[in-house]
Amino acid sequence: MIRVVLADDHEVVRTGIRLLLDTDPDIAVVAEAAEGTEAYSLVAREKPDVLLLDISMPPGQSGLVACERTAKDFPDTKVVILTMFAEPEYLLYTLRGGAAGYVLKSSTPEQLRQAVHDVANGGSYIHPTMIELLAKHTADGSSDPSIQQLSSRELEILQLIARGHTNKEISEAMFLSVKTVETHRSKIYRKLHLKTHADAVDYALRHKLLEL
Repeated sequence: MIRVVLADDHEVVRTGIRLLLDTDPDIAVVAEAAEGTEAYSLVAREKPDVLLLDISMPPGQSGLVACERTAKDFPDTKVVILTMFAEPEYLLYTLRGGAAGYVLKSSTPEQLRQAVHDVANGGSYIHPTMIELLAKHTADGSSDPSIQQLSSRELEILQLIARGHTNKEISEAMFLSVKTVETHRSKIYRKLHLKTHADAVDYALRHKLLEL
């Protein structure tokens, strides 16, 4: 039996996914989470075979951070990203963060169940659409490697900066000190060669970070 923890901040989405997985007698959803911190805690408690994880969840508790932490601390639990974002950058980013699978929410029920089976058995699964997009993305030279330099925490802070949040607001949302946020901001700007807030907004818009 493949034991799954399911994490998405929309209850109706979790309900639908659970119903799809429940049709497979070899898959059991053992717990559900509405944000990344809760997902991480449930993985620590349940030791599931698979964490099925949405990227877009509340600030400070995002799927990107939960993916990276889970892959690092619980390597026996394989992370499958389930998202609406068909962007090659996010695929590359999550794979770098330890994800074993990347499934679009437009997938068929069969594709979703196949992804769970494949990663639970030690393999990987990338949605066919993403493979095609990644090949095109690489072939036409449109890949921007700079985003891959950011940690999951830095990427989340960049999103909040671009949305106009102050250092104090970011520190409260992410349970960090203001000084730590300032340090992250400096590192982000240096890595991405940004100088102003306008540069950060432009970068986030170009990479569709504000849609997360």
